Amino acid sequence: MVKSTRTSGARTPGGRHAVVVGGSLAGLLAAHVLTAHADRVTVVERDRYPEGPVPRAGVPQSRHPHVLLEAGQLALEELLPGFLGELRAAGAPRVGMPEDMVQWQNGRWFTRLPATTHLYTGSRAQLEQLVRRRVLADPAITVAEGTDAVGLLGDASRVRGVLLRDRGAAPDARPRPVEADLVVDASGRGTKAPRWLADLGAEAPPEEVIDTGLAYASRVYRDTTGTLGGHALGINIVPNPAQPYGAVVLPLEDGTHIATMSGLRGDEPPTDEEEFTAYAKKLPHPLVHRWLRDSEPLTPVRGFGRTSNVRRRYDLPGRRPAGFLATGDALCTFNPIYGQGMAVAALNAVALRDALADPRRTPSTARVQRALLAASRQAWDISAGADKKMPGVLGNALTVTAADRLAGPYLRRVQDRYPGDPVIGPAFRSVLTLTAPLTSVFAPKVVRAVLFGPAPRTPAEPPMTA
Repeated sequence: MVKSTRTSGARTPGGRHAVVVGGSLAGLLAAHVLTAHADRVTVVERDRYPEGPVPRAGVPQSRHPHVLLEAGQLALEELLPGFLGELRAAGAPRVGMPEDMVQWQNGRWFTRLPATTHLYTGSRAQLEQLVRRRVLADPAITVAEGTDAVGLLGDASRVRGVLLRDRGAAPDARPRPVEADLVVDASGRGTKAPRWLADLGAEAPPEEVIDTGLAYASRVYRDTTGTLGGHALGINIVPNPAQPYGAVVLPLEDGTHIATMSGLRGDEPPTDEEEFTAYAKKLPHPLVHRWLRDSEPLTPVRGFGRTSNVRRRYDLPGRRPAGFLATGDALCTFNPIYGQGMAVAALNAVALRDALADPRRTPSTARVQRALLAASRQAWDISAGADKKMPGVLGNALTVTAADRLAGPYLRRVQDRYPGDPVIGPAFRSVLTLTAPLTSVFAPKVVRAVLFGPAPRTPAEPPMTA
């Protein structure tokens, strides 16, 4: 584990070295944090970074909608002061919830009350480029682009570096060793680290999996109908066990909108352009179908289907080496439909910073890894908890706990009432945006509204004005 803290700008040619595998959002933010504890930080990225904010192959979800939840905004601003100003200056749309969104959930349209939280809905490529520009300006950080990590150096007691190979090299090409005091796996949902650890004689982490089989497809449009961009900024149809089809239409930084539809295993949205539009007829209201039919499509339809929730339990007992950490999707990945991934990547970086800088405790690998997992726990509880209830769900983490059974009836009342209640709504949204713990919905005034308040009236049709 890297333990020393660099307190001046001086750097030695050698010194402590950290390697981060993966140069997307989680990896870049981890590298930024590690510059306070290592003389050199190397980011290993299999792609070559584009010049501008364009999608790249290593982020297959980048052509689909992304939202930056409020907790992620706060974390990014803490890590990179002034970042939200840069995001706004770049044109990223800021959508107030529930004021700016036409939303349907559990059979109800939301009352468009004044916003209590905001989402940034610009493209993933734009946000990542802004982060990349800030982080890589630090001369302590270098990037090995077009490079694959293919293994770890060390043994079952300690990781001492990584094995790298130029991308495109022959499969039997000999990898080059790069020594490091700390290796951080930020390689994402498709991480190979469990296998690499087993190759060292260590134990791979147990994995918890919850998979609804959800798939989605997206297309960018120009709104030629006048429906969005004035009184409403987006549309959101939230699926549930009784109605498994979802849709979202969100504004992008260039004035266009990205529309996504989702469905479960066996009834996935098509990527054929005509069939994509027709699929919207499955939704509980024709609003989205009419919008797709009458707006101008600008891109092909693109699909995505790797949406299972997977949590790798590096915190559990087992033979695992010092000097190795996992963060971001390589540690805990969520069904993307909940929009948590970017926020959790930033929260992980804050947790890494705080655990390494804690003056009360030695930052051992195990302790820091527990802190990283704790930073993702609430997001896991939300996405995994909701997905457990979906029809056809598969996985090894589907057990309903005693706490689930005890709180279930109360939380169902919360979800039924928050579309129109001015007390319950803000409290529950603060939980969903990861800015407040679940206990917030058990505050006395919220409990009174949930248990004894009148059922709120909500619009019978899509509320196109706030």
